[in-house]
Amino acid sequence: MLWDRATLRMGVALALAIACGLGAAKPATAQIGSERYAAIVVDARSGNTLIAASPDEPRYPASLTKMMTVYMAFEAMRDGRLSLGTPVRVSYEAASKPPSRLGLVAGMTLTAEEAILALVTKSANDAAAALGEHLGGGSEMRFAQMMTLKARALGMSRTTFRNASGLPDLDQVSTARDMALLGRRLLQDFPDRYSYFSTPHFVFRGRTYWNHNRLLSEYEGTDGIKTGYVNDSGFNLVASTQRDGVRLIGTVFGGRSGRERDRHMMALLDQGFAQVGVAPVARGGSALARATPSARHNGVMAARAATPPRRNGSTLVSRASAATSPARRAKASAARTRPAASTVRTTATRTTSRPPVQTRNSLLRMTTTRSAGRTRIEQGDTSRSGPVRAAPTRGTPARRARTSR
Repeated sequence: MLWDRATLRMGVALALAIACGLGAAKPATAQIGSERYAAIVVDARSGNTLIAASPDEPRYPASLTKMMTVYMAFEAMRDGRLSLGTPVRVSYEAASKPPSRLGLVAGMTLTAEEAILALVTKSANDAAAALGEHLGGGSEMRFAQMMTLKARALGMSRTTFRNASGLPDLDQVSTARDMALLGRRLLQDFPDRYSYFSTPHFVFRGRTYWNHNRLLSEYEGTDGIKTGYVNDSGFNLVASTQRDGVRLIGTVFGGRSGRERDRHMMALLDQGFAQVGVAPVARGGSALARATPSARHNGVMAARAATPPRRNGSTLVSRASAATSPARRAKASAARTRPAASTVRTTATRTTSRPPVQTRNSLLRMTTTRSAGRTRIEQGDTSRSGPVRAAPTRGTPARRARTSR
C-alpha cells in the first residue's frame, strides 16, 4: 500500500514517541523531592513491574485501606460468614468517625452490601468502621489485626493496618507495591465481585453518593479501584485499566490535589501501555487525536514490532466493563460538575516556607512550599476537593519505626 509523505512522517513520529518509553524503568514524570510520593505500574496478569518510583518506601495509605476492608468482606462472603443482606449494626464509635462519612447514627443498621457500596463510592469512614467491627467480632482493633495478618498472607510484607477506614495513625503504613498487589488479588480472588469498584454512584436513604474515582469516566478502560486522602498522605490512587486484553494496575501516593494525581496516573498508565505495545487512546486536542487513522496505526504497529512478544495466557477480565460505556461515563462526568457536599474542619497551622523543588516533571510538579493560615483537614477521601497544601506532620513513615502496640 502506498502512503503519502505527510502520513509517513506522522507515522514515524508517532512510532518514535511510543518507542521512547519502551525501556523505561521509572516514571518519566517522577515527583522529585517529595517524601510522600511513590508510584508503580504492574501488569495485572504476570505481576511484572513496568514503572516504579520508591515502590517499597512506607507511605500512609489513607482510604486505600478500604480495599483491604472490602477484601475481607468478600472473603467472608465466599466462606459463608457474611451475605449481602447481613445487617451491620452501627456502634457509637463507628457513628462518630470524621468525614468522609454517610452520617450514620448509633444503633441503626445497614446491610453489608450497603456498607461495601459506601466504601467504594463515598469512601465513608463510619460505614468502614461499622463493617470492620462486624467482621472483627465487635472490635475494629481486632479487625485491623486480622487485616494485617491477611496482608502478610497475600505477600504485602510492608503493610500494617490499625483501622478499617484509613483514618490517620502513625503506624498504619503501606507501599505502592503492596497496594498494587492488593489490587491484583481483588481481581484474581473475587472476579465476580470486583465490579463493585466500578459502581458510578450509590443511593442510600434517598441521597446519591458519586464515586470519587474520576478515571472511571475520564480514562478509557478503567474499571476501578480506589482513591484516598488524609493530610499526611496527600492524594492517593490505585487504578486498574484494561485495553486490548492487557490490564495494568497503577498506584500513586502523595498527589497535591486529586486532579493532579489523576493526570499523573493517566500519564503513567499511558507510559505503561506504550511499553507493552498497546495503542494509546486519542484524547481531544492531542497530536495523536489530530493524526489520521492510518498514521496512528503505523505508529502503533512500529511500537509493537519493537516490543518483545508476551507469552500467551488468560487475562483478568472484570464483569464491570459495562460501567465504562460512553453513556455511563457521560452521566458520571456530568454529575461531577456539581459541587461536592462534605463536612470540612479547619485548624490553624504554623507557617513554614521552603523553596519550591525544581524538577523537570511537567505533569506532576509538586513543591514543598507550605502555606500559612487555615488548612483543610477533612479526613477520608476528598478527591473531588481542590488543591490542598500539606499540613505540618508529626513525622513520616520513613522516620518512624513501625512497632505493634
